[in-house]
Amino acid sequence: MNQLKTVALLGMLSGLLVTMGYWLGGTTGAVIGLAMAAVSNLVSWYQSDKIALAAYSAQPLSQGEAPRLHQMVKQLCRRDNLPMPRLYVVPSEAANAFATGRDPQHAAIALTQGIINLLPPDELEGVIAHELSHIKNRDTLTQAVAATIAGAISFALQYSLWFGGNSRGRQQGGGNPLGLLLAIVVTPLAATVIQMAISRTREFAADASAAALTGNPRALAQALERLEQGTRGVPLEGNPCFEPLLIVQGGFTQNLANLFATHPSTEARIKKLLQLELELKS
Repeated sequence: MNQLKTVALLGMLSGLLVTMGYWLGGTTGAVIGLAMAAVSNLVSWYQSDKIALAAYSAQPLSQGEAPRLHQMVKQLCRRDNLPMPRLYVVPSEAANAFATGRDPQHAAIALTQGIINLLPPDELEGVIAHELSHIKNRDTLTQAVAATIAGAISFALQYSLWFGGNSRGRQQGGGNPLGLLLAIVVTPLAATVIQMAISRTREFAADASAAALTGNPRALAQALERLEQGTRGVPLEGNPCFEPLLIVQGGFTQNLANLFATHPSTEARIKKLLQLELELKS
């Protein structure tokens, strides 16, 4: 179901791009915007691990420094038939984690010192399984595609306004103010909302996959509750562009702000995990 939701949301983003091109006068600006956004995001995607790790000053974590942690990750990878990712530690007391890399063969998991200190082994295992699920499901690729389309919408809008305006309207002998207003205001806003919805959908999927991998949904639920409380007190400082990578997000919590949140509410995630626990016991 989550895969279908993701495909549907990506389709909606594509539809927004086509609609905006139609209202602004043909597809030239949209095509150029899509091409440039695709190239820039492709480069970004191939370097995503280096960029994200550098953004949080992550340092390699050797087996000698954390033998139990390496063993935990190896066992989970063996169970899920995944190659061993590189492990990094973020020198921060904030409790958080993220996975990055373009595919399972070029993946890395970064854990803050805070999350290593905070969580007991079973809960830390749940967090690592969550990040491995992102790697296995290639969520980095999904987010790159979403960012490409959203970026194309933004660029195509700027291109059309700078180099032609509403040419479709001029060719018909008059502009369409309502269509132009929708293109300028509503379309980029809708694209952002859909892009964030894709990110939230992938978080639910990673939680479910992690629960299946460990067989212990409650441990991940308890970890999320601890991380939510910890993030309120000590948020992880870094470029907000990388916040969709983190296992928990600070900031947005209620009502309209949820539309722009990169993560579902922790309460909703915990509820789903506890439902999964009941299903596993039945």
